[in-house]
Amino acid sequence: MINVYFAAGQALWPKYEGPLRAALAEAGLQADVGADCPAPDLVDYIVFAPGGEIQDFTPFTRCKAVLNLWAGVERIVTNQTLTQPLCRMVDPALTAGMVEWVLGHSLRHHLGMDRHIINPTHKWDPTCPPIAAERAVTVLGLGALGQACAVALQGIGFKVRGWSRTAKAVAGLETFHGDQGLQSALTGAEIVVLLLPKTPETENILNAESLAWPARGAAILNPGRGHLIDDAALLAALDTGAIGHATLDVFRQEPLPAGHPFWAHPRVTVTPHVAAETRPNSASRVVVENIRRGEAGLPFVHLVDRSLGY
Repeated sequence: MINVYFAAGQALWPKYEGPLRAALAEAGLQADVGADCPAPDLVDYIVFAPGGEIQDFTPFTRCKAVLNLWAGVERIVTNQTLTQPLCRMVDPALTAGMVEWVLGHSLRHHLGMDRHIINPTHKWDPTCPPIAAERAVTVLGLGALGQACAVALQGIGFKVRGWSRTAKAVAGLETFHGDQGLQSALTGAEIVVLLLPKTPETENILNAESLAWPARGAAILNPGRGHLIDDAALLAALDTGAIGHATLDVFRQEPLPAGHPFWAHPRVTVTPHVAAETRPNSASRVVVENIRRGEAGLPFVHLVDRSLGY
């Protein structure tokens, strides 16, 4: 019998109990899964989310892998007691949700929808935007989510460039990497999408210097991590018109405090961390696939590289 400890928090267990049991049955795995911890030295797999039930992983001496329910692992990867393999969540439904959010808001800014939706003076403005092929979009971050969004943006015609910390080749996509490649990737971009993990190297990647590189009046879309942007620098760039609008889904503090300047700024749209969410049905199948692999002696998928932090 495989022992699976759902340590992602008691509040999530009712949502995941049925999907996890169904996915285990579909995979033909005999497993005891629950949110009540058995003896730690009997646990084979831990399903986890930051803020869950475990701070010290040391007692889980038999555990073969910790399976994170979130795509981001920055709140767990630095835990010195975590010596077991750590796998992040790459969920097809989460990816689909992110692609939809990015496409929707990219098209909103590309087409200038706001001036028609919010038009209190009833101004008749027949100005047409360029077509997508004439609009430069840069995606910062070329992991699973970044690549999916870049490909989708290309699919409707945008001129897309991608940037990552280390070199990555994506078919049909102009890519840049490293500190020197960042300016090349951002220069002239009219829409910038941030889909990077939070690491010491990516924190404040958009700052007073780099916010000057996109085209004047560019739109910033951040469904990645709040720490990727220097908030004060962004507000200053919005005030001068260097950046035309920022649509932000993630923040340094969540929920975003009521008095934060983002709420009242006319060039900021706040969405409440809804760009992508882990869905229990599809996420459970991802978790169970790694359990199946562990039991079969196969390599885990979506394994975190501790040296990179993701």
